[in-house]
Amino acid sequence: MVNIRDLDPSASPLDYYGSELRRLREAAGLNQGQLGSCIFCTASLVGQIETARKVPTRDFSERVDAALGTGGVFSRLVGLVLRSQLPSWFQAYAELEARATFISTYQCQVVYGLLQTEAYARALLGVDQPDRTAEFVAARMERQRILEREAPPALWVVLGEAVLHQEVGSREVMRGQLARLLEFRDHPWVQVQVLPYSVGQHTGMMGAFNLLRFEDDPDLFYAESYDSAHMTANPQVIRERSVGYARLQSCALPSEGSAKLIAHVMEERYGHRKAPAGRTVA
Repeated sequence: MVNIRDLDPSASPLDYYGSELRRLREAAGLNQGQLGSCIFCTASLVGQIETARKVPTRDFSERVDAALGTGGVFSRLVGLVLRSQLPSWFQAYAELEARATFISTYQCQVVYGLLQTEAYARALLGVDQPDRTAEFVAARMERQRILEREAPPALWVVLGEAVLHQEVGSREVMRGQLARLLEFRDHPWVQVQVLPYSVGQHTGMMGAFNLLRFEDDPDLFYAESYDSAHMTANPQVIRERSVGYARLQSCALPSEGSAKLIAHVMEERYGHRKAPAGRTVA
């Protein structure tokens, strides 16, 4: 059993989750091993989560709610916990992203986070802090839940063609990621366009950026560097970047042409090719 240590529930969402898990487990008359058996995990994992040494997943939380009959308490808490695992400089944006009604993004290096596959996200997020990859990936997948809401935000994505060719993880990971992009071809609230190399110079060459629109709040412009972010509602900035984004959209391939290019790159660069002797090679 993991050594019990006192938690300050107000210290962080993770500490609050752990203290509530311990409190409600004990109220149900179960030890860590018994709860673990109910939710198909080890007593050690239950103990690590109760002592805030490990971040719970959404699947774990849903199983705990079912086992303890807590009416969705942990399924609701886990979203807050996972959001708290995001880099501190990114958390404010993630909260605003979740409230936005319209998201416009231009990405020149990587697929936008809301459209990433788990494997693609794991490869990206494991580069700098491999010991925290699981937590970061879980947080990114949690962000994507806004696209599953009854009233999701409208999401317009313009990707530089280089994003399709930059191999992240492996050829298999990239094939899965490009296939994922193609799944949005007929999505009513998601539009994906590719800005081809042939466009040449364009208004997005200074780097990636996002524009958020809200029901009642001012529009926001967001851009980030290696370990920091810039966010502003300055009307002049919003005006300039909105015009710049419109130009990117007009230069990008239409959605159908973009889908054809994505499918072409997926097959030619990441698909199975025939060897000279008739054999197939990965």
